[in-house]
Amino acid sequence: MNSSLVQLLVLAGIAIFLVLRLKNVLGTREGFEKPPEAVQDSTPVRREFEVIEGGPDRDITDHAEEGSAQADALAQMKAADPSFSVNEFLGGASGAYEMILMAFEAGDMDSIKGFLSDDVFESFDSVVKMREEQGLSVDATFVGVREMRLKDATYNASTTEGEVTVKFVAELTSVVTNAEGEVVEGSAKEIKRQKDTWTFARVMSSDDPNWQLVATGE
Repeated sequence: MNSSLVQLLVLAGIAIFLVLRLKNVLGTREGFEKPPEAVQDSTPVRREFEVIEGGPDRDITDHAEEGSAQADALAQMKAADPSFSVNEFLGGASGAYEMILMAFEAGDMDSIKGFLSDDVFESFDSVVKMREEQGLSVDATFVGVREMRLKDATYNASTTEGEVTVKFVAELTSVVTNAEGEVVEGSAKEIKRQKDTWTFARVMSSDDPNWQLVATGE
């Protein structure tokens, strides 16, 4: 065996030895291997939001069409009294409707006199007195307001008086009995639906936060 062949065999053996050693150190890869996950940047991402000022007042546009006379009147009311809220007003109007209606049915006009204009009080009181003269009494139970919506709104800049008209649809039971206790109208088991359109008014520059019922209709 010549020297060239010996050298070739020696080099081949060294190469095999190195391959085996490298395999033991790195291991083998078989099948599918998920790529290494990217290192996430810990720097927080800044999101830019556009702030829109002077947009529509949802407290108004939820109840009156934007740009309408009603919406303009409500806006003037809020300018005259920044504490005025249409949503809060309607919530109070719903409670006032139940209180006034039930007091009227029971003939208890004294309890609601401060919430009625003189004209409305006289109109309600005349009906109550007429029932008393006829010996009639009413037993009513309020079931609830089923529908309510703002129908109109006006504002008088010279007097700062605002008026808001609200349409109510309520359900109640009502029984009318005569002096002998006989039922002449209604039934305690029959729920009837009543529709009313009431107008409330208030001087917006006044310190008195209470509204008065100034007109009624269907």
